[in-house]
Amino acid sequence: MNVTQLTDQLIASYARIGGINHLDGKNLPSKTAIASITLDLLRLIFPGFFDEKPIHSSELKVETAILLDSVLGRLEDEIYKSLEYAPPEDSSKKDLRATARSLTLEFLSNLPRVRELLQTDTEAAFNGDPAALSKEEVIVAYPFVETIAVQRMAHELYGKNIPLIPRIMSEWAHSRTGMDLHPGARIGSHFFIDHGTGTVIGETSVIGSHVKLYQGVGLVARSLSGGQQLRGQKRHPTLEDRVTIYANATIVGGETVIGAGSTIGANVFLMNSVPENSVVVVEACDVKVMNKKDRAKAKTDFQI
Repeated sequence: MNVTQLTDQLIASYARIGGINHLDGKNLPSKTAIASITLDLLRLIFPGFFDEKPIHSSELKVETAILLDSVLGRLEDEIYKSLEYAPPEDSSKKDLRATARSLTLEFLSNLPRVRELLQTDTEAAFNGDPAALSKEEVIVAYPFVETIAVQRMAHELYGKNIPLIPRIMSEWAHSRTGMDLHPGARIGSHFFIDHGTGTVIGETSVIGSHVKLYQGVGLVARSLSGGQQLRGQKRHPTLEDRVTIYANATIVGGETVIGAGSTIGANVFLMNSVPENSVVVVEACDVKVMNKKDRAKAKTDFQI
């Protein structure tokens, strides 16, 4: 088998299996470019934390201007590709370039507001975790901070109806942190996910302020059997203010509302709304603690 034969095999596959090809179409946004842009956006959001060298305050304005100019040009190009892929109605190619420029500038102008929200998330993480030594440790070492920062930035782009890029950004964070936060989710201030691995927050989730989740929590749809017919419908739960949800709990459905101040225990599977200040737990299972010798004897007796 040589390269020519391998090439022929792949070309035949491309002709036979057409659903996963993107040939002769519009130039899609680059996942690699968006990953690089997202990392630079984190540098703008958290100056000094995602840089390889320290930044002195006397250099901050110049360094920020240089980085912003770079991000502006690259992000505009990727947004232009996204708009070409799914153009707004009655828009010409010239309009798309101007729209891409306008959307990019508008997005970047919202970064100070995003930083205000992220400061509350950092405070929530530090205040809510006795293992945290400092806010600096929270930012530099907690994967949650990176995840929520990317989600909040992607949410800004999602709200401007920019195709593809918000999801690429959030999936980049997902691959790095193990937390799957859809860019469409609306998340209030002082949000914290402790540990975080395996947490899933669906597109139409609505989360209030001062909400705390633990690892493995899922805010998911009741059913996706309707497929594309469900697009745009409220499919995921609402968590009101000051809700705490412990590890591996699953909250299901767009009509499900967890009332303010409620606590959902670990491993709960919940499909119904609960009033404010509720505590929802799984009834205790029958757990036995036995001496190892007694346990061995019990196994022998059972086998007889």
